[in-house]
Amino acid sequence: MTDQKKRVERIQTGVRIEKRLLKVLKAMAAEYEMGLGDLLEGIVLHSLEGRSPFDEDSQIFIRSLRAAYDLDLVATDSHKLLE
Repeated sequence: MTDQKKRVERIQTGVRIEKRLLKVLKAMAAEYEMGLGDLLEGIVLHSLEGRSPFDEDSQIFIRSLRAAYDLDLVATDSHKLLE
């Protein structure tokens, strides 16, 4: 089986996202030397298949970023956020 690249059409979108979460995502994208959009696509595609996008080393790095940016939100908070 070959790893052929698939052609896609990307569009610019405006999304609102929690400030600390965005800082963590940007730091992750920088660490993996990829754009924020590429990181988000990977996270979503893994999630849609019920798979975790991050291995144990990545999880450790993510925990350090969460602490650095004081990101105390968890998945169960996702539909309970107030501005």
